[in-house]
Formats: sequence, C-alpha cells, structure tokens
Amino acid sequence: MRPVPERGEEWMSNAPVDTGRRRFLTWTTAVVGAVGAGFTAVPFVASWNPSAKARIAGAPVTVDIGKLETGQLLLVKWRGKPVWVVKRSDAVLAKLPSLNDELQDPDSNEPQQPGYAKNINRSIKPQVLVTVGICTHLGCSPTYLKGNFAEHAPGVDYGFFCPCHGSKYDMAGRVFKNVPAPLNLVVPPHYYMDDSTILVGLNQGEAEA
Repeated sequence: MRPVPERGEEWMSNAPVDTGRRRFLTWTTAVVGAVGAGFTAVPFVASWNPSAKARIAGAPVTVDIGKLETGQLLLVKWRGKPVWVVKRSDAVLAKLPSLNDELQDPDSNEPQQPGYAKNINRSIKPQVLVTVGICTHLGCSPTYLKGNFAEHAPGVDYGFFCPCHGSKYDMAGRVFKNVPAPLNLVVPPHYYMDDSTILVGLNQGEAEA
C-alpha cells in the first residue's frame, strides 16, 4: 500500500506523460474559449445596429392638412428637423413672380428641392408649401412673419426671417440677395396620399425601407 502523504507534501508521479491526451485537452479548451468569445461578441456587435428609436426618427411623417387654414403654418418633425407646412393665399402666390429680381436663385436651379418642386411655387400644389424650417446659413430656425415682413423686404408682407444673421426668404422659401444664407430652403421629399394627407420623407412610388 502506498503511504498517504503528509500535509504539505505532494506526490511526484513517475507514470509516463500521455502527450496525446494533453494535446486533446489543450485543443478542446481553446475551442470552447473561442466559442464563448463568439457568444460574448454577438451582443456587442448588435449594439452597433441602429436602435428602434433611431429608425423611427428617420421614418416618414404623415401630416393631416384637412384643417389647415390660409396663412397658417403647421410644424412637424422629420429626422429631427422642423418641417413647415404652410397654406398660402392667392395674393401671396400672385406676389412671387414679382420678387425674382430680388432673389439669389429665383428659378430654384440649385438642387434644394425634388424635381416636382422646381417651379415658381416650389410645391406640388400651389397653395401648400412644404419646406425644412432651417436657415441655409448656419442652421438657425427662421421666423414666419405674417403681414409684417415688409420691414425686412419693402412691399412684401409675408416671408421668413432668420434673426440670427438677417437672412430672409420669400413664401416659396427662396432666399433674397445680399444676405448670409447662400441657398433656398430645402423642400423635403413628400407626396399627397389624398387631398388632406401629406407623407413627408418619401417621393411618390418609393417604398418605405
């Protein structure tokens, strides 16, 4: 019978080392470790994907204009930006052509709007303007002036004025000359789902991602 070792002593085995078994155990441990690391990495990589909230923030926005009155501005949010929906009167629309000589880009040659909004009104339907309410100078939000825009543009009663640096836009979102802003206001992609509903964020015929 082999003697029991005293406490603190260790037996040194004289048995031959099974190198094959050792290699197998080493390989198994490495594989298990790699698999474990893989499972750990999955949630980390998944965290790079956009959250549901982020996806919703970029989703199209439905706007009900059924109760929008003439002269009224409706504010909605799309992709974190303010979007204005304004119903213009016939008098305001009639004034637009007379302002061309005072504007930097009266014909909307710069690509600040979809092709269907490259017209004198910069809109699908003449009465309703849809535009991003962010000044093209430094990103401030202009003020909609109803009836008192003339102090910034003599003879023009309605328009958008940016108090940050004095940029001004007519009721089609076209920028005046000699102001800091270089471009017209952006017209976002949009279309009419019916006579009283606008979808902001997609062109007609585009599928939602």
